[in-house]
Amino acid sequence: MELVKKTYKSPFLIMFILALLILLTFFISLNTGYIHISPINVIKTFIGAGTGQDQLVLFEFRLPRMIIALLIGAGLAVSGAILQGVSQNGLADPGILGINAGAGLAVVLFIFFFQGSTSSLGILSIFVMPMAALIGGAFAAFLIYALAWKKGVTPVRLVLVGIGINAAFGAALIIFQLKMSPRDFMQATVWLSGSIWGTNWKFVLTTLPWILILLPLTVYKSRYLNVLNLGDQMATGLGVAVEKERRILLLLAVALASSCVAVGGGIAFLGLVAPHLARRIVGPKHQVLLPTTALMGALLLLVADTIGRTILSPSEIPVGLVVSILGAPYFIYLLVKS
Repeated sequence: MELVKKTYKSPFLIMFILALLILLTFFISLNTGYIHISPINVIKTFIGAGTGQDQLVLFEFRLPRMIIALLIGAGLAVSGAILQGVSQNGLADPGILGINAGAGLAVVLFIFFFQGSTSSLGILSIFVMPMAALIGGAFAAFLIYALAWKKGVTPVRLVLVGIGINAAFGAALIIFQLKMSPRDFMQATVWLSGSIWGTNWKFVLTTLPWILILLPLTVYKSRYLNVLNLGDQMATGLGVAVEKERRILLLLAVALASSCVAVGGGIAFLGLVAPHLARRIVGPKHQVLLPTTALMGALLLLVADTIGRTILSPSEIPVGLVVSILGAPYFIYLLVKS
């Protein structure tokens, strides 16, 4: 009990600090890149007194990309937190369980077969790819849930089946990539490695509604995650429809991960690391864990994207590779520890 009290000492202060760190990183990221813009010129540009080049770089390239990084970071992190709560396994993650791979396969199939047929849809075409990713992610989740079902779903079986589905979809991705033209193959490879390739406001418009709608829903459902962590028998005894709530939460996690994969590609480990870091700071109560996880994920991905854009400038490292370099050692540490 003493540990729990200590953990919950000031969760809102922690969230405030994370928000300040995000603002600081955001401002630093505006300055950095192949074209350096000094802080004073950034401020001038925002008040309408900047040069045409600075306005073009900030408003058409950096700002939409950074906002997308914040949205994707928050979405993937919360998706991972939900999956860890539903599966009662600290190693669960949208990338590890195969949800990202299912969404990625659907997007690759969409590009392979139907990319040329969406031009007539106008502005609505920007919503087609997230819907394709959602269908692929939902199909992966359905397979995982169906194959893991045996008079109920146990956490260990859910994770093991998810790892198998991830491998299967990964193999299918390679098969379709080999059938692509060299140009499409390279585009798909960079995208699947976790590249925030959507660097305009249309992609912000694509992702923003999903995050704004789904994140409040997950916070609203957070009390069920707390009860599910007590075990199925205890949750049933408390009057919770365990399988119904588990399916709803799983659907929310799939929708968050799929909408993020559609724009950001296969960014692994973020949904694993961010919830663990947040849980160490504010404890396991999901009412505060989920908002803290969203802020933590947004901060981590914004930092990773800034590093990827600047460390080998003018070349870029896909943000997914940066996250993997940072997250893989932590994953191994968790695996050894558990």
